Amino acid sequence: MASDDQWLVVGLGNPGPGYAGNRHNVGQMVLAELAHRLSVGFKRHRTNATVAEGRLVPGGPRFVLAKPDTFMNVSGGPVQALLRFYDLDVSRLIVVHDELDIDFDTLKLKHGGGHGGHNGLRDIIAATGSNEFTRVRVGIGRPPGRQPAADFVLKDFGASERQNLPILLADAADAVEMIAADGLIAAQLKFHTARD
Repeated sequence: MASDDQWLVVGLGNPGPGYAGNRHNVGQMVLAELAHRLSVGFKRHRTNATVAEGRLVPGGPRFVLAKPDTFMNVSGGPVQALLRFYDLDVSRLIVVHDELDIDFDTLKLKHGGGHGGHNGLRDIIAATGSNEFTRVRVGIGRPPGRQPAADFVLKDFGASERQNLPILLADAADAVEMIAADGLIAAQLKFHTARD
């Protein structure tokens, strides 16, 4: 099953409809956008994840889109199982996740590095034994006032945020596509440029 043009794209979040609109689930929202573009649906997979597969264009990169069926903090097991099932190196992994330290409506892309306190990333690094994967960090901003971060990430996006959310999700999906097709540096040059 291994392929030089195949990428595993994992969207982090928590399972179940009660969490679907949470800021913490923005990674899974990006995967929904990518699946829509690929015209594919998600199906339960034996790796304890829900998976959709396809190519955007004939001969283009093949995407395995995966949403772990576990809670965010134990995402590592399904990710490791997916890498093994598809015979992919961790360098072919793109993780899409929420990022408190980035302003809402902003993306940052990186390869490697630490988990920055993000428990989903922490568990993936522990399970795979490597931090050498690419991250699409979707900015959700810091909580207002003294609201604890743990409460903030488990709330749905606010009304004003929801107006811009479709654009942010589309940009993040574009970034995943560009990383796979043109490489991380090209994607960083495009998406790290401040918007007008």
